[in-house]
Amino acid sequence: MSLTEGMVIQELGWDSDVDEDLRTIVMDAIDDDLVEEAVEAVDAVLLWWREEDGDVADGLVDSLTDLSNTGVIWLMTPKVGRPGHVNARDIAEGVNTAGMALTTPVDVSDQWQAQKVVRPKATRR
Repeated sequence: MSLTEGMVIQELGWDSDVDEDLRTIVMDAIDDDLVEEAVEAVDAVLLWWREEDGDVADGLVDSLTDLSNTGVIWLMTPKVGRPGHVNARDIAEGVNTAGMALTTPVDVSDQWQAQKVVRPKATRR
Protein backbone atom coordinates (compact mmCIF):
# COMPACT_ATOMS: atom_id res chain seq x y z
CA MET A 1 0.00 0.00 0.00
CA SER A 2 3.09 2.26 -0.03
CA LEU A 3 2.42 3.80 3.38
CA THR A 4 5.28 5.53 5.16
CA GLU A 5 5.95 7.01 8.57
CA GLY A 6 4.48 10.45 9.01
CA MET A 7 1.59 10.03 6.56
CA VAL A 8 -1.83 11.13 7.75
CA ILE A 9 -4.46 8.50 6.98
CA GLN A 10 -8.18 9.13 7.42
CA GLU A 11 -10.37 6.10 8.06
CA LEU A 12 -13.98 6.11 6.89
CA GLY A 13 -16.59 3.36 7.06
CA TRP A 14 -15.18 1.62 10.11
CA ASP A 15 -17.47 -1.02 11.62
CA SER A 16 -17.07 -4.15 13.72
CA ASP A 17 -16.38 -6.26 10.60
CA VAL A 18 -13.16 -4.48 9.54
CA ASP A 19 -9.83 -6.28 9.71
CA GLU A 20 -8.24 -5.05 12.95
CA ASP A 21 -4.91 -6.71 12.12
CA LEU A 22 -4.76 -4.75 8.86
CA ARG A 23 -5.60 -1.52 10.70
CA THR A 24 -2.72 -2.22 13.11
CA ILE A 25 -0.34 -2.83 10.18
CA VAL A 26 -1.38 0.50 8.63
CA MET A 27 -0.92 2.36 11.94
CA ASP A 28 2.49 0.73 12.45
CA ALA A 29 3.53 1.76 8.92
CA ILE A 30 2.62 5.42 9.47
CA ASP A 31 3.67 5.34 13.16
CA ASP A 32 0.44 7.05 14.20
CA ASP A 33 -3.28 6.50 14.69
CA LEU A 34 -5.81 6.72 11.89
CA VAL A 35 -7.90 9.88 11.98
CA GLU A 36 -11.65 10.09 11.61
CA GLU A 37 -12.09 13.86 11.50
CA ALA A 38 -9.22 15.51 9.66
CA VAL A 39 -7.99 18.97 10.63
CA GLU A 40 -5.76 19.24 7.56
CA ALA A 41 -5.48 17.55 4.18
CA VAL A 42 -4.74 13.83 4.48
CA ASP A 43 -2.29 11.75 2.44
CA ALA A 44 -4.71 8.85 2.02
CA VAL A 45 -8.18 7.68 2.95
CA LEU A 46 -8.84 4.12 4.06
CA LEU A 47 -12.47 3.63 2.98
CA TRP A 48 -14.19 0.46 4.19
CA TRP A 49 -17.14 -0.16 1.83
CA ARG A 50 -19.76 -2.90 1.72
CA GLU A 51 -22.64 -3.56 -0.66
CA GLU A 52 -25.18 -2.34 1.89
CA ASP A 53 -23.31 0.98 2.29
CA GLY A 54 -24.93 2.23 -0.91
CA ASP A 55 -23.52 3.85 -4.00
CA VAL A 56 -19.73 3.56 -4.30
CA ALA A 57 -19.52 6.93 -6.10
CA ASP A 58 -21.11 8.67 -3.10
CA GLY A 59 -18.56 7.13 -0.74
CA LEU A 60 -15.67 8.11 -2.98
CA VAL A 61 -16.88 11.69 -3.40
CA ASP A 62 -17.27 11.98 0.38
CA SER A 63 -13.70 10.65 0.74
CA LEU A 64 -12.36 13.55 -1.34
CA THR A 65 -13.42 16.13 1.27
CA ASP A 66 -10.18 15.98 3.30
CA LEU A 67 -7.90 14.31 0.73
CA SER A 68 -4.85 16.24 -0.49
CA ASN A 69 -4.57 16.85 -4.24
CA THR A 70 -1.94 14.11 -4.52
CA GLY A 71 -3.60 11.76 -2.03
CA VAL A 72 -5.11 8.35 -2.76
CA ILE A 73 -8.14 6.45 -1.56
CA TRP A 74 -7.70 2.84 -0.55
CA LEU A 75 -11.14 1.35 -1.23
CA MET A 76 -11.50 -1.68 1.03
CA THR A 77 -14.23 -4.13 0.00
CA PRO A 78 -15.06 -7.65 1.15
CA LYS A 79 -13.68 -10.37 -1.12
CA VAL A 80 -15.91 -12.38 -3.44
CA GLY A 81 -18.14 -14.72 -1.45
CA ARG A 82 -17.82 -12.71 1.76
CA PRO A 83 -20.77 -10.86 3.34
CA GLY A 84 -21.07 -7.36 1.89
CA HIS A 85 -19.10 -8.13 -1.29
CA VAL A 86 -19.35 -5.31 -3.82
CA ASN A 87 -19.63 -6.29 -7.48
CA ALA A 88 -16.57 -5.24 -9.51
CA ARG A 89 -18.86 -3.60 -12.07
CA ASP A 90 -20.41 -1.42 -9.34
CA ILE A 91 -16.94 -0.41 -8.15
CA ALA A 92 -15.77 0.49 -11.67
CA GLU A 93 -18.97 2.43 -12.36
CA GLY A 94 -18.72 4.29 -9.03
CA VAL A 95 -15.07 5.20 -9.61
CA ASN A 96 -15.91 6.46 -13.10
CA THR A 97 -18.90 8.47 -11.86
CA ALA A 98 -16.72 10.04 -9.15
CA GLY A 99 -14.26 11.08 -11.88
CA MET A 100 -11.45 8.96 -10.51
CA ALA A 101 -9.19 6.18 -11.79
CA LEU A 102 -8.94 2.63 -10.45
CA THR A 103 -6.10 0.14 -10.04
CA THR A 104 -6.12 -3.64 -9.87
CA PRO A 105 -7.45 -5.17 -6.62
CA VAL A 106 -4.88 -6.29 -4.05
CA ASP A 107 -5.51 -8.99 -1.44
CA VAL A 108 -4.76 -7.40 1.93
CA SER A 109 -6.38 -9.91 4.29
CA ASP A 110 -8.48 -13.08 4.37
CA GLN A 111 -11.72 -11.10 4.18
CA TRP A 112 -10.85 -7.83 2.42
CA GLN A 113 -9.31 -6.60 -0.81
CA ALA A 114 -7.98 -3.11 -1.49
CA GLN A 115 -8.16 -1.00 -4.62
CA LYS A 116 -6.16 2.17 -5.00
CA VAL A 117 -8.36 4.96 -6.34
CA VAL A 118 -6.66 8.11 -7.60
CA ARG A 119 -7.53 11.34 -9.33
CA PRO A 120 -6.78 11.17 -13.04
CA LYS A 121 -3.34 12.62 -13.78
CA ALA A 122 -4.79 15.60 -15.64
CA THR A 123 -6.58 16.80 -12.48
CA ARG A 124 -3.71 16.39 -10.00
CA ARG A 125 -1.78 19.48 -8.95
